[in-house]
Amino acid sequence: MFSLLKLGQPLLFALDPERAHHVSIAALKSGVPLASCPKADPKLAVDLAGLRFPNPLGMAAGYDKNGEVPDALLRLGFGFAEIGTVTPLPQQGNPKPRIFRLMSDRAVINRLGFNNEGHAALAERLARRRGGGIVGVNIGANKDSDDRIRDYEAGVRAFAKKASYLTVNISSPNTPGLRALQSRETLGELLARVLAARAETGAATPVFLKIAPDLVDADLDDIAAELLGQRLDGLIVSNTTLSRTGLQDSRTAQEAGGLSGRPLFRRSTAMLARMRRRLGSDFPLIGVGGIDSVESALEKIRAGADLVQLYTGMIYAGPGLPGEIVTGLSRHAAKEGLASIRDIRDDATERWASTKLD
Repeated sequence: MFSLLKLGQPLLFALDPERAHHVSIAALKSGVPLASCPKADPKLAVDLAGLRFPNPLGMAAGYDKNGEVPDALLRLGFGFAEIGTVTPLPQQGNPKPRIFRLMSDRAVINRLGFNNEGHAALAERLARRRGGGIVGVNIGANKDSDDRIRDYEAGVRAFAKKASYLTVNISSPNTPGLRALQSRETLGELLARVLAARAETGAATPVFLKIAPDLVDADLDDIAAELLGQRLDGLIVSNTTLSRTGLQDSRTAQEAGGLSGRPLFRRSTAMLARMRRRLGSDFPLIGVGGIDSVESALEKIRAGADLVQLYTGMIYAGPGLPGEIVTGLSRHAAKEGLASIRDIRDDATERWASTKLD
């Protein structure tokens, strides 16, 4: 199995990044086992927002935009999978090429622009799903929408009874003007309308918000105030960054779009810790950005994350990465005599919250 995985990675890297992505989706859809699923460990279970996650590692949104392979992702060892971003109407996204590998940085720049098949196609796939496990739906707005908040309301109505949780994604840099929804006045209206839409459905599906890593402290203050005031169920920190600090691949770094992967770890983890400090110990936080190893997952938890997600790390390490991380978390818990992996949460929050960013 290990040799086959190592053989497959160079073949995928020989392809255009977007083509390689489609091949990886097809491989998961085939049902052929691509990696061993780790054994369940009760020390890794996390109770959050009314859900019991078998382990804290999830697949981030962006990989399975159309909900084609959530159950196959769970079989790789993920404790949960987030599908989307999905918009009310299908859209093609931005012109190609729109994904760029930065091999020496183990990073990716993308400017996809919420390319997806729309609510109806995803709802149909979820209706056919027979597997268990936690699958969240990440909802967004169409690029040409005349009322983007209405698009989020539509997403809630479409998936509140079909998803384990919903994520309101207002943090992509690839839809012009979308990040403006993070401003306090607009965010307040967005959250109020989204939660009202959920109430209309009669569902108690948790609703999370996903923010960008490029915010200043005043922005974080405003967002924290709205989250606590509106009683949202959780926060995901963070999406891709516009920063290009410290990259080795200076030529590809000039491409427009959001940067993900290893260079995002420092910035996203500092933002996570700053939000933990603002929101308190009880508020659910999911940490995303730069996780590609057991140690980076552990450090994200130490910084304040209840759950963590990855995506770009698996591009470089292959489908065996989720199992390696989950197994490593179990070994760490056993070695340190932890009753739960959450016992290390917040061990490094203050250090990370004080980290200076360029």
